[in-house]
Amino acid sequence: TPDWIVRYMVENSLGRLWVEGHPNDDLKANWKYYLEEAKQEPEVQKQLDEIKKEYATLTPDQICAVDPCMGSGHIICYMFDVLMQIYEAYGYTARDAATSIVKNNLYGLDIDDRAAQLAYFSVMMKARRYDRRFFSRGIQPHVYAIQESNNLDPHCIEYFVDGRKDLKSAMDTLVTELHDAKEYGSILNVTQVDFSVLYARFDEIQNEAVPSIYSYQAVDTLLPFVHVAQALAQKYHAVITNPPYMSNKGMSAKMIKYAQKNYADSKADLFAIFMERCEHFTALHGFQSMITQHSWMFLSSFEKLRTKMLNCDLINMAHLGARAFEEIGGEVVQTTSFVRRKGSPIKGYRAMYARLVMGGSQDEKESMFLSHRYLYSASQQDFSLVPGAPVAYWQSSAFFDAFAGDLLNDKYETKKGMFTGNNDYFLKQWYEVQYGKIGYDFKPYNKGGGYRRWYGHNDVIVRWHNDGYEIKHASGSGNINEDYFFETCLSWNLVSTAPFCCRIVQANNVMGDAGPICLIRESDPNYYYVLAYLNSVVCNNFMSVLNPTMNYPSGVVGKLPLIIASQYLEEVTELAKECVEIARSDWDSRETSWGFSKHFLVNGEVKISEAYAKWQRECNQKFSKLKENEERINEIFIEVYNLQNDLKKDVEDKDIEVSFAHADLQRDIKSFLSYAVGCMFGRYSLDVDSLAYAGGNWDDSKYKTFIPDKDAIIPITDDEYFTDDIVGRFVEFVRTVYGADMLEENLKFIADALDEKGSTSREVIRNYFLKDFYKDHCKTYRKRPIYWLFDSGKKNGFKCLIYMHRYQSDTIARIRTDYVHEQQARYRTAISGLERQINGASTSERVRLNKQLTKLKNQAEETRLYEEKIHHLADQMISIDLDDGVKHNYAIFQDVLAKIK
Repeated sequence: TPDWIVRYMVENSLGRLWVEGHPNDDLKANWKYYLEEAKQEPEVQKQLDEIKKEYATLTPDQICAVDPCMGSGHIICYMFDVLMQIYEAYGYTARDAATSIVKNNLYGLDIDDRAAQLAYFSVMMKARRYDRRFFSRGIQPHVYAIQESNNLDPHCIEYFVDGRKDLKSAMDTLVTELHDAKEYGSILNVTQVDFSVLYARFDEIQNEAVPSIYSYQAVDTLLPFVHVAQALAQKYHAVITNPPYMSNKGMSAKMIKYAQKNYADSKADLFAIFMERCEHFTALHGFQSMITQHSWMFLSSFEKLRTKMLNCDLINMAHLGARAFEEIGGEVVQTTSFVRRKGSPIKGYRAMYARLVMGGSQDEKESMFLSHRYLYSASQQDFSLVPGAPVAYWQSSAFFDAFAGDLLNDKYETKKGMFTGNNDYFLKQWYEVQYGKIGYDFKPYNKGGGYRRWYGHNDVIVRWHNDGYEIKHASGSGNINEDYFFETCLSWNLVSTAPFCCRIVQANNVMGDAGPICLIRESDPNYYYVLAYLNSVVCNNFMSVLNPTMNYPSGVVGKLPLIIASQYLEEVTELAKECVEIARSDWDSRETSWGFSKHFLVNGEVKISEAYAKWQRECNQKFSKLKENEERINEIFIEVYNLQNDLKKDVEDKDIEVSFAHADLQRDIKSFLSYAVGCMFGRYSLDVDSLAYAGGNWDDSKYKTFIPDKDAIIPITDDEYFTDDIVGRFVEFVRTVYGADMLEENLKFIADALDEKGSTSREVIRNYFLKDFYKDHCKTYRKRPIYWLFDSGKKNGFKCLIYMHRYQSDTIARIRTDYVHEQQARYRTAISGLERQINGASTSERVRLNKQLTKLKNQAEETRLYEEKIHHLADQMISIDLDDGVKHNYAIFQDVLAKIK
């Protein structure tokens, strides 16, 4: 545990216990992590003064403090330091204080024997620092490794109880309750038996004139056992610890069963169980201080625990968030440290909270805490005004007031969607299958996606043969609520590391579990208003409290407060509609959208540079308009919810760029090359919008301006070996789109944007197709490529592309006979010619030619081996079913295809 957090916990619990009953500014001056109490109302202060009177009756030797998960003793060592300061302020000498602290005040427990030994050593050395003769005084710290009763000798126990009912009753209770104690540790609730009777019996045994055969065994084994039992059973004025964190998924079967029985409200995680257990350890009006995961403050799974925790007063908190521990990076472990006072909560009591979640490191959080600039004062009674009672201490009264009215679920249902049980089989990207089957054998499937507001991520389809009969009866599928399928609604991502965002879902979708929905029809006058609200900074502020995790389940979203402000309804609706259209046009500008019409650089210009400049201007205008609209939407909802002092309307460019694509020269040129390949295969046509061919019947009438490749096999070579080589076809495409006059200028613009090696534009373009095109294609199509690369290997001996939707059973045979064999013949001719040139070449020329010859021979050999592999497949005349998707079909030919990266 970071040292400053240890100091915070100890000073604000053990230290507070003392100074609230024995005011001492000099003591508090030593405790720089001590937080003063917030200003209280007179009635609250009156009740606090009564509690402080109890503290005033304590003397230092009466204080009991424990760390029930002490590890090697970091926390109890600082308890020792604070207790020493208290004793000295009370008038004790340091030597007498050290003796009393070890004898009366400090307790520690751990399941690990070695940790207990280290903690024991630390406490003894602390005492030795103040009293050089401490080791000779025979005082033993109350620092214990937890003992269990499993292996206790029943004969020894029988000897110990000596037939006496009081001893037998006490020992039977402890033996029963500490069975498997090493498994459960300090979460065991041990009954407070009459320990004085037990210790009296140990005194008898030690003073026996004639020791029994069990005398020494009783002292050596039963006495430590009773010490541990008493430490587990008694109450403490201060309970301070950093408990272990372990979700129930990591617990043993025994632990799960015990937690379910004894900690039903906190069983989800061991830290939460310890929160409950530490309250049991704490005496009335004592203090409980811990550092735990902060999930208990917000998540619905901890709602019952949270209600219990709010039955006592939170005194203060250092809300740490992520990166509070130097050795733990990332966002996974997010923590909070807090101090509670045991007892009924005082109505209106205001606690102090330090919000440190923005700090990026342990040191930065400490500096923020010490600056006192990040402090909030809040009454925990306000938390219950919000569904689930999240600990939203940093929010204003306007935040809590918002929940006094309707919630989203009061007006519209929020639902989770269907799960398939086998996504690989049932779900496909829409571009994998025959396009004409979508809407019949396949239905659009709302499956979440990355961060994107307003519109998008409508790219997944689900098998729906025979009206979904197969999936409705599939093992593992479920939640098939057809009554809200195929309706317009609003949706968001169930899981996202980004802020909450929402988008429209059109009326032909099956709802998936990763894309929960709000059931509001487009015909509803509030449809676009609710969409705008869910994309506003106000909504994100509410969501940050209702569920500040990566999960946004429908139940949580339904708890959002919803105010329909009629005076803004029309304006917000128009703003949201415009945002949707901008987002739609952006989404549909990419070829992986089924709303894609034609590439944006085919826009009537004769120079691709001018086409790009035109596109860039359009993007900038749309981007600016989208930002303007979103900021106006924020401004309106901030006013509607009266959060002017809490939130700002501003939207950062980076938050829009995540879901809206600015023009990017290299990316956009690469997408143009991809579109050109699509036209070569006939997927697209310069004569028709949208898809021209994606399975089904071929229609020659769609292709007049640019004729697709006849056999749908396009070789990619490092030289001009074929007339339908991909570079030659691409040059023809550029000439067709922009005209012959600007051909070379246009090719240079394209080549410069690609940033590949090459002495000419064509060479640069060729190198891109050879090296990077397929990698980019797989990325664009999410590892479900529709153009397949037949690839002989790293030497680039043979490569060609085919279009999956034009694949036929004889395609591989044609690749072999018309292209691989042809390539092999060309290699033989080229090798023979080079060998003749070498014979008559000069020395320097011979070096260059030999290098070229080696390359050709390597390519020829690679192609020869490849021909053997492809021959085997060609003879099989394999057919494929597009319904099976890319992953299944690609695997059939994986030995001759490039690996998908």
